Amino acid sequence: MTYDLLLAGGDPFDVAVTDGLIAAVGPGLPRDARVVADVSGKLVTPGLIDLHTHVGPGYWGIDPDPIAWRTGVTTWVDAGSAGAYTFEGLRRARTDVRVPVLLNISAVGLAGRTGESRDLSNCDVPLAVDTVQQHRSVIRGVKVRIDRDTVGENGVEPLRRGLAVGEACGIPVMVHIGTTPPALDEVLDLLRPGDIVTHCASGLAAPLGPAVRAAVDRGVLLDLGHGSGAFAFDVLERQLELGLGPATVSTDLHCRSLPGPVFDLPTTMAKLLAVGVPLADVLDAVTVRPARALGLPGGSLAVGAPADVAVFDVRAEEHQVVDSHLQVRTAPLRLVNVATYVGGRLLPPSWPQDPPPWVLLTPAQHDALARRRRALRDLLNEPLVDASGLAEQFPRTTDR
Repeated sequence: MTYDLLLAGGDPFDVAVTDGLIAAVGPGLPRDARVVADVSGKLVTPGLIDLHTHVGPGYWGIDPDPIAWRTGVTTWVDAGSAGAYTFEGLRRARTDVRVPVLLNISAVGLAGRTGESRDLSNCDVPLAVDTVQQHRSVIRGVKVRIDRDTVGENGVEPLRRGLAVGEACGIPVMVHIGTTPPALDEVLDLLRPGDIVTHCASGLAAPLGPAVRAAVDRGVLLDLGHGSGAFAFDVLERQLELGLGPATVSTDLHCRSLPGPVFDLPTTMAKLLAVGVPLADVLDAVTVRPARALGLPGGSLAVGAPADVAVFDVRAEEHQVVDSHLQVRTAPLRLVNVATYVGGRLLPPSWPQDPPPWVLLTPAQHDALARRRRALRDLLNEPLVDASGLAEQFPRTTDR
């Protein structure tokens, strides 16, 4: 048969695509395809799945497309940007990538910076259940932020309500941890097998006690959820020593973390490499494991799976990486994306927007953004080719 697309010569094997699905994999597939892309010497992976992002409307949201095409991230799980009141705004957003949703237990979602669960009337269990049931193909879980600023005097009650929605709908709950109260152990003790703790290596929450071990032992999943202030190298290193490394690696990418310290998912993956996690384990943590956690399609290169594929140049280049508290480590490899496909379609280049005005940037970040704008302008103002690179499209005839 003639494939729509063939990715040829990559590691670990060739990948053929037909009708948006993976049609065949293996070494030396026939070069019978409408488009053959030579990826010799490149690493070919399933499209990356970022389990914690914010791409919906509101204070934190970003447009995923300008980041996806250059990073290999084909599935962006929106983790609580929208609640029942605001879900329609997220659902109507059009992107080139897949955006499954974790519904915020607070119906107002993340329209503002924080405080969405201080008014318990917003944490309406029947309304959340109805919203999930109406959108089962999109809503894959519930998100609850539990920290002092978000819940005020309500303690873990928003989490109890989120768990009630999860129980009624048969879906997991992702809980954000941070500043106390409520106490971390009180949060962890409520979680069920399959629920997810994001910001698991937070320097603010420092989840290192026996309650973390007990939660993991009963099947609770730990998710990195880097974010602006929720990842510390020293906490992660101690967790790895204790056998409590994250099951999934996510960015918590939003308008404040995108200019740094997160930047993107491949950079976050390099931070795991910097503390000694093998590349194969890091790749599992951004493909098969998040897919399994939320029952998502994708996450593998199996025949019949969606043709979400990322192609990387793996460069043996040591480089420094930084956590949320400006601790620095050295990563041994650099993962540079060279192509990203969603449903077999190559994502086109897209220019990112500058951060919104409420994001406070350092002078160095402002300067870097200005340099980037100038570099793009200079690049596009240069003619694409000179005369030697052109063909005469309408030759003049010698007949008069």
